[in-house]
Amino acid sequence: MSSTTKNGNSRPAFQSWGRYPRLHADVLPLHWRSDYPLLSPPNAPMLPVGLGRSYGDVCLLNGGTLLNSAGLSRLISFNPETGLLRCEAGTTLAEILEFAVPRGWFLPTTPGTKYVTIGGAIANDVHGKNHHVAGTFGCHTPRFELVRSDGTRLECSETNNPSWYGATIGGLGLTGLITWADIQLRPIVSRKINYEGIKFVGIDEFLAISRESANVEYTVAWIDCVAQGRNFARGIFMRGTHATDPAPLRASSTAGLSVPVELPTGLLNHFTVGAFNALYYRKQLRARKTSVVDYEPFFYPLDSIHHWNRIYGRKGLLQFQCVLPENGDSTAITQTLREIAASGLASFLAVIKIFGNRRSPGMLSFPRPGITLALDFPAGEKSFNLLTRLGNITLEYGGSMYPAKDAMMTPQQFQTFYPEWQQFARFIDPAFTSAFWQRVTANV
Repeated sequence: MSSTTKNGNSRPAFQSWGRYPRLHADVLPLHWRSDYPLLSPPNAPMLPVGLGRSYGDVCLLNGGTLLNSAGLSRLISFNPETGLLRCEAGTTLAEILEFAVPRGWFLPTTPGTKYVTIGGAIANDVHGKNHHVAGTFGCHTPRFELVRSDGTRLECSETNNPSWYGATIGGLGLTGLITWADIQLRPIVSRKINYEGIKFVGIDEFLAISRESANVEYTVAWIDCVAQGRNFARGIFMRGTHATDPAPLRASSTAGLSVPVELPTGLLNHFTVGAFNALYYRKQLRARKTSVVDYEPFFYPLDSIHHWNRIYGRKGLLQFQCVLPENGDSTAITQTLREIAASGLASFLAVIKIFGNRRSPGMLSFPRPGITLALDFPAGEKSFNLLTRLGNITLEYGGSMYPAKDAMMTPQQFQTFYPEWQQFARFIDPAFTSAFWQRVTANV
């Protein structure tokens, strides 16, 4: 999240969505594709950023210059017959939906917020509820332009500069500045989603419902990470498909609630979140519930609450997302959930899902077959200790962690999770780096 406030050094503040860590760098807004490369690039390092919706330090620098591409937000071309859209890299998913939905098109895949730029979606190779059938965002980005700090412009695709194409998708913004990209949209005839919510208790039930839902386009589950005993790993499995009955296709409203100030530190604790989780689980009275819902609350439930990250207080929040191999054995995910439940900490935004087998073209893409778990905690010493233990469990079982939602990964963990990192490093722009990259390659 960017801000016009100034820190003690009179530098514009730019924060990640987790607001931890708090680092400071100069921010240079880009408004035209010709604004970059700079006539006189600074000696300090640079990094392209969008809206800062990554959670940790992947979009941060400690010093240097952040090249803010949010001003590059123009739609360039659109083919109404095929759904191929070309837009600048600062265009948000929200802006694409505003344009595309009334014309009968939708995003090929989407993360849990629409306030993400196209450049950020590619750089973090985001994924969504349909990963098991559609793969990552990079699977639907057939072409983009990459500009290096020396002025070299590379048009990248699977057949044109394919190595740069693979390095840039999931490349954390380190290979250069993406200026524009082609996105292959998918057709829809309605804003509505045919929704089904299914209660479960335990990982075995979750896995059984996941297997039953293998051909359903969108699947994800909310899981209670506080409850223990007979309620351990209870949750609600949510699945949906686009409605096939034609209905009016209008643009979305931008109205919503807002958290105006930071809430007191400690408001989210084991007791308050435990009570919330119990109410959330019980609000669905039946074991299975079906309904027809608008796509907004289905895909973006938290986008209706602006600045919701403020509920974690002044210190910010830590997000953790891992993927653990499953292979018919739930030991790894069960140990992870037991560690969380026993910690005394709580996350009311915990979600769990099965990733599919579709391989991303991205060299450092995070998703791979297995069970993915994403959750967040208020930043603090207890959370640091818990995430250290969760990272070690992920390493022990041969899983991986998501850089876009990380502030704690060690060099050993990153270099094990991403064995192609040294090959990828050859594609890094010599003028670019990030706080994340410096942290996970500190021993090199």
